[in-house]
Amino acid sequence: MDKLNLLKTLLENKKAEDITILDVRKYTNIADYFIIATANSTIHAKALAEYLEKELKQHNITVDHVEGLNQSSTWILIDLLDVIVHIQTSEARQYYNLDWLWSMAERVQV
Repeated sequence: MDKLNLLKTLLENKKAEDITILDVRKYTNIADYFIIATANSTIHAKALAEYLEKELKQHNITVDHVEGLNQSSTWILIDLLDVIVHIQTSEARQYYNLDWLWSMAERVQV
């Protein structure tokens, strides 16, 4: 839970919106938790992802890989192995609707 608290706080620090944490352990083996956060633009999404990478390194948390980190990306995925962070613009979040796709997963309050 400490990692989840840290991730949520870091996202909030850089003004990510509508942060949702899902416990997906019962439904997939790719991660224990998904964090879905909304960025207000592609530039904001990139800034959030770069900030997370930098801050996680300072907390000795290894980022396995990052996908979608380019100037025009509407969805950036940061894989920490046990937690996957999805940073999406509001348009991408509505279109891909991960909240609905994983609606059977328990929402975690931290």
